[in-house]
Amino acid sequence: MTQREEFLSIFRQHVARPGAERLLDWLDNKTDFFTCPASTRFHGACEGGLCMHSLNVYHALHDSFFREGDSEESFAITALLHDLCKANYYKVSSRNVKNDATGQWEKVPYYTVEDQFPYGHGEKSVFLIERFMRLKTEEAVAIRWHMGGFDDAARGGSFAISEAYDRYPLAIKLHIADLTATYLMEHRTSSVPR
Repeated sequence: MTQREEFLSIFRQHVARPGAERLLDWLDNKTDFFTCPASTRFHGACEGGLCMHSLNVYHALHDSFFREGDSEESFAITALLHDLCKANYYKVSSRNVKNDATGQWEKVPYYTVEDQFPYGHGEKSVFLIERFMRLKTEEAVAIRWHMGGFDDAARGGSFAISEAYDRYPLAIKLHIADLTATYLMEHRTSSVPR
């Protein structure tokens, strides 16, 4: 099963909300979600990196935190769509790098950011999802604050993140799953030299 097929299977198995199929159609036919990287040069800086990362976050979230009574739908939505903001966000370029083994200069790919809708990170993902289907408050808050202390608002001194984590446990669980996927599961998954 390809990563795209796994993503679609998990999503369709757990998400039955009105608008979900329209969102998947948009992802599949109007974005590069299934082929784009997850970052410019760090984790998942490779073709399909964003889909890989989304699946890893789902598995980390579900395996570590899912308990009887939790919503399978909320876990799938928040984990699989938390970085929707990165679809149609990166551009592939190339640069010359000297091959140490041969001494020859070679063209290698790298990614740059070309943000066509500069609306933030988590808040942009929430906005894009809600163009197709409604999120529960806990889902929206979890996606909005999944970056934790790396979020620009948190670095700027916002106290809203603390309140979000205190009121909505899914938010802190998603943040921990995102860290687990990024720094443990995807360590050295970049195809781009640093």
